[in-house]
Amino acid sequence: MAEFGLDNAAIAELVGGARDVFTAACGDQLSGLHGPAGRPCPARPWVCLLCPLAVFAPRHAANLLRLKAFFSRQWQQMPAAQFMAVFGPYAVRIGQVLDRFDPAVVAVAAAVVGDTDEEIPLRPEERTA
Repeated sequence: MAEFGLDNAAIAELVGGARDVFTAACGDQLSGLHGPAGRPCPARPWVCLLCPLAVFAPRHAANLLRLKAFFSRQWQQMPAAQFMAVFGPYAVRIGQVLDRFDPAVVAVAAAVVGDTDEEIPLRPEERTA
């Protein structure tokens, strides 16, 4: 946290959910890591999986599972090489993140995941249906 210059108020926002994006809490959405500095991050939801500013908490488990299901649907419709080039690193990382959560938390989260594109923020061209 010190590396990013986060004070106690920012840490409380991270822990409390005030800085949540779809798959994580963000250390600084205006940092410019994936877009212009001072503007909200334009990255797609899966990019958070590899971002050093992302903080994953158990409250993110359902959305992470929704994203994992999206990857599975993409895998089924894309050639393997294309999937690996576009989503491979994110698909690997999502498993690593979910493995850190208590299995009971993941099981409860899985019960609310419907495995549809409507559950995640996608652009029309990213839809699997």
